[in-house]
Amino acid sequence: MADTPNHLGTSKLVLEPIERISELLGGVVMVLTYTNLLDVDASDDNAVHTMLMGALGCNFVWGIIDAVMYLMGCAAAKAKGLIALRSVRNTTDAQEAQRLIAGGLPSAITAILQPAELESMHQRLKQLPEPPRHLPLPKEDWLGALAIVLLVFISTFPVAIPFMLMHSVAPALLVSNGIGLVLLFWLGYAYGRCTEHNPWFRGVVMVIVGAVMVALCAEFGG
Repeated sequence: MADTPNHLGTSKLVLEPIERISELLGGVVMVLTYTNLLDVDASDDNAVHTMLMGALGCNFVWGIIDAVMYLMGCAAAKAKGLIALRSVRNTTDAQEAQRLIAGGLPSAITAILQPAELESMHQRLKQLPEPPRHLPLPKEDWLGALAIVLLVFISTFPVAIPFMLMHSVAPALLVSNGIGLVLLFWLGYAYGRCTEHNPWFRGVVMVIVGAVMVALCAEFGG
């Protein structure tokens, strides 16, 4: 039997750029929340150590949670593709089949497809071997989940390093926040380039949005 067409089961190559940016953004926001909860005047070495361990632990656990959600999304997408394929293959209504096929394609493509072309797709799909009941998660999806854990965890270190190298909390917090702002701007700039928007403007917006997110997390989560 021929293999099921891989357009239903193919995973993205590890992570898309936008996904990487989103995971790094979440990690940076979380660690900035922890660092800015420090009382500059009252903090000692024990308080700094507790904060660092809390930030590392939080981002590690948050990375695992995000990875599980990512895998759930991958599995759901594959199941949705199989359901759509079965629906197209099983329907005897040509117009319904064309509607289902068009619904799974980008609108820019369906806008130029003629009914005869959609019907041709329907007939070719009906000639395919019976699809499996379930599609297993391929290696790329598991690697994507691992990448999420690593990205969120690693994002802790640039913001946390000043507290590891500097003995005074106040200047360490200042440097840490400066690094955090640079990271937020860089993530916004990268997002702008990925979405073909003005990267400098997106960088500034990301700094503002990130600062608001940190303030909200500190207010309601701290």
